[in-house]
Amino acid sequence: MTSKQVKQSLSVAGTDYEYFSLSALQAQYDLSRLPYAAKILLENLLRHADQPFVESEHIDTLATWDTNSEQETEIAFVPSRVILQDFTGVPAIVDLATMRDAIDELGGDANKINPLKPVELVIDHSVMVDVYAQADAYQKNTEIEVQRNRERYQFLRWGQQAFDNLKVVPPGRGIVHQVNLEYLARGVFEEDKLLYPDTLVGTDSHTTMINGMGVLGWGVGGIEAEAAMLGQPISMLIPEVIGFEIKGELQEGVTATDLVLAITQQLREFGVVGKFVEFCGEGLQHLTLADRATIANMAPEYGATCGIFPIDEQTVRYLQLTGRDEKHIERIKAYCQAQDMWGYQSQQHAQYHARLTLDLSTVEPSIAGPKRPQDRIPLTQAASSYYDWLKEQDEYIIAPSDPEQGRFESEGGPTSDQQPGEVECELNGEPFSLANGAVVIAAITSCTNTSNPDVLVAAGLLAQNAVAKGLRVKPWVKTSFAPGSQVVTEYLERAGLTDSLDKLGFQLVGYGCTTCIGNSGPLPDEISAAIHEGNLSVTSVLSGNRNFEGRIHSDVKANYLASPPLVIAYALAGNMQVDITTEPLGEDSHGKPVYLKDIWPSNEQVQSLVDTNVTSDLFSSKYASVYDGGDVWESLPVSEGARYAWPDSSYVRKPGFFDDMPAEAPETADIEHARCLLKLGDSVTTDHISPAGSIAPDSPAAQYLKEQGVEPKDFNSYGSRRGNHEVMMRGTFANVRLRNQLAPGTEGGWTRYQPDDQQMTVFDAATRYQQEGVPLIVLAGKEYGTGSSRDWAAKGPLLLGVRAVIAESYERIHRSNLVGMGILPLQFKQGDSADTLGLDGTEKFSINAVSATQKTATVNVVPESGEAFNFEALIRIDTPNEFAYYQSGGILHYVLRQLA
Repeated sequence: MTSKQVKQSLSVAGTDYEYFSLSALQAQYDLSRLPYAAKILLENLLRHADQPFVESEHIDTLATWDTNSEQETEIAFVPSRVILQDFTGVPAIVDLATMRDAIDELGGDANKINPLKPVELVIDHSVMVDVYAQADAYQKNTEIEVQRNRERYQFLRWGQQAFDNLKVVPPGRGIVHQVNLEYLARGVFEEDKLLYPDTLVGTDSHTTMINGMGVLGWGVGGIEAEAAMLGQPISMLIPEVIGFEIKGELQEGVTATDLVLAITQQLREFGVVGKFVEFCGEGLQHLTLADRATIANMAPEYGATCGIFPIDEQTVRYLQLTGRDEKHIERIKAYCQAQDMWGYQSQQHAQYHARLTLDLSTVEPSIAGPKRPQDRIPLTQAASSYYDWLKEQDEYIIAPSDPEQGRFESEGGPTSDQQPGEVECELNGEPFSLANGAVVIAAITSCTNTSNPDVLVAAGLLAQNAVAKGLRVKPWVKTSFAPGSQVVTEYLERAGLTDSLDKLGFQLVGYGCTTCIGNSGPLPDEISAAIHEGNLSVTSVLSGNRNFEGRIHSDVKANYLASPPLVIAYALAGNMQVDITTEPLGEDSHGKPVYLKDIWPSNEQVQSLVDTNVTSDLFSSKYASVYDGGDVWESLPVSEGARYAWPDSSYVRKPGFFDDMPAEAPETADIEHARCLLKLGDSVTTDHISPAGSIAPDSPAAQYLKEQGVEPKDFNSYGSRRGNHEVMMRGTFANVRLRNQLAPGTEGGWTRYQPDDQQMTVFDAATRYQQEGVPLIVLAGKEYGTGSSRDWAAKGPLLLGVRAVIAESYERIHRSNLVGMGILPLQFKQGDSADTLGLDGTEKFSINAVSATQKTATVNVVPESGEAFNFEALIRIDTPNEFAYYQSGGILHYVLRQLA
């Protein structure tokens, strides 16, 4: 124990515990100045102060908490646990299985490759909305899911029995972040009578949802999560912490979704990328824990590493509601009070690097879209905003005003001499015209909102009122309801709301991430054909957190985030160009117009049903069997042994990351005469980079699967095949909305091979470059890699031969993932860009080997014609640990050599 480590005793309900006391440092430092999140980090350092990765100066610097100086001190963070979902979890377990093979071949012990921290994997990303608006949709979608993913699920069952400390929640139980909130989160860990904060990292950016419970955690790349499983600390700079003060109360009719969209817009405008956001102020007492979780869930959307709330009485109420053990709850409260980490009162003297304020009473009903979650639109302006967006499109056709087709005509709207943007269509025997702005997908989905009983009960009441008025959803709308927990359907049934949701087509389709991650399933053939025939700009409305271009469905150009009751309202209206604040949603049985205000429930009605029907016994009963997968799961055959017997599978294949790996890490090498694979603009997301969504029938991935004997009907999604590197590398940079400036006039995975200037797919060009021994780079603009924490957005480029990326700026997780796979992230200096430097992507690029002490690298550029020149770029390997990973060829190679 070091001089700064002080253990103290804490008696709770007659039992004595120990903890590493922050108050013991109070004589040296004024710890009341530390934000709640910084106290968690400080305790983490104290608890691990006897480890070689923690130095005394790290503790000094953090405890001093100087918000006036730019902080460059690197500290280690050791999470208490790791959480995975199956899309990102399968490749993580594949890598661990591959590492077992590799360490065995290096003469080590395969059993050394084993999680040293509790790891929980929730299978939630594989269910798709194939069947909808019918009573057996859940059953049929589940059957299809298991059939499609049988090989993946067999592999996960092997991992569950082969690795210690790994638990798997089978499919059909819920969404990872909601299950984490309602069941898995500890709040405070108790280990051999030692108490310490529950902290975690997860392989999904929305891991931050648990920040709503006061648990510090965030999303990391699968590569970084695997290292954390294997005992490696996560290196990070002492973060800037932005205080976000909450005042007042929400007005009648304003939802938690409206609140989070307002917060997302405000924080994006301020700029919090790579920073912690900590919510504080007296207004916290008016936010339920479910409201807080909704806000924390969207930290990636406002750009922060985390969005954390302190533990307080609202936390205690939620823990009691969700059936947590009462003694455990007492320990949490006693520990937080002992560490001066209890409630907003403990933040009163906290010093933040900046402070923002929001008065809850100013929040108004809103949606966000059509392409980014931070683009908030007041509900009163939603229709005109869509029309303005439509006018900006390269080609657009406006439909004539027709209330039956969900169109309206207002001042400044379309004129009578414009061409009609509609196509005659028929579905299930019902004829109609499909027009621009048509809502073809309306989905109550994603843990962001389905974890919040208030907005779901509000949706149920709105549906009940709509049915009573005789309203029905427009026939072209694909409706779905995919909550994040089985508890949700139980309390809606108790409240008598399920029948009305079913009558409007919002039947249960599954428990898992669906529309929000692109698992929206196919549109009816008639709808899809009409969209293509008329080149229609149709829309989706979903209660999720992501609406990036090309994410929800390839046929849908504009996507909007909205609260669950507004999702239903837009399904009734049928078109985004209907102003639902002033225009009728439809007509009642007497032909009278029905407006949104006629069916919107009051806060009092919502609260009454929540209080009566959302009770702790529901949570206790549903989570009692959370690891029980039923007959289908339990009957899956399981391979035995410490090493996996790799089958001939199109879902799970052993990657070649460790083939011929030397026992010692080689010196970093020059990158010579590299070619540019893609030249990209601003805001290229991991959705654009990483394979996601459906596998197009004419894509390189489809061609590979056909060669393996897989029928097109069995292609499944890229996400489901993340355990097969052959599929994933072929789907990298293949998003249908990706625009590569090297191949102007195209969308999707196209580039031009140099020096021949021949247009071909990105995969074909990369293969040809690799055959010729030519390394590759990517040029990009601002915010490169924004989006989910996807390891394949780094693995895919590596397998394609990308050695470096040069961008104007990076999203935090993606930059880390690039380093974790041994790809060099360089950043243009302030004022520089590919365009200002005259780079068109046809040049040759050379970069000398970088060292641990370098801050910049010289890039030599040789154009096809003209003189060669150099420019300086920043090296975005931010910590010494990261350089060790890069030098070793990646973080997994580093860990493997350490263990071997």
